[in-house]
Amino acid sequence: MKNAKGTVFKYGDNVDTDVIIPARYLNSSDPTELALHCMEDIDKDFVSKVKKGDIMVATKNFGCGSSREHAPIAIKAAGVSCVIAETFARIFYRNAINIGLPIIECKEASIAIQNGDEVEVNFDTGIITDLTTKESFQGQAFPEFMQKIIAAEGLVNYINQK
Repeated sequence: MKNAKGTVFKYGDNVDTDVIIPARYLNSSDPTELALHCMEDIDKDFVSKVKKGDIMVATKNFGCGSSREHAPIAIKAAGVSCVIAETFARIFYRNAINIGLPIIECKEASIAIQNGDEVEVNFDTGIITDLTTKESFQGQAFPEFMQKIIAAEGLVNYINQK
């Protein structure tokens, strides 16, 4: 997977794991079940509107809160192809890569891109293009080994392929 392209769902600062997947649904680890409740406490229309390939954009400290791996699993299972933010909570960043959810840090993109914009991300170069406004932003490109983990759909699959 070298690129992601989709419609943006935009959020602000400090989107924590409790709103990404509310604690009341943590009795399941089934990705399909988790996807049904992704973002429902912050955006009740998200699940009904998100399409495979869409992109989530937020500002600072995305994925803060508890260390639950359920949060990136829910986002990925909902169909999101990439999350762009100015910064990510470190545990969320690791969990996202471990389960094969592409995330990219870029302050300028996280501020400029708006809800509903069409965006394309090139994982090789880190270039984020807002196709709606024709603006481009330089995000942090994925090192090759991280791209391999993401392409394998996560760290466990990557290791098992070796």
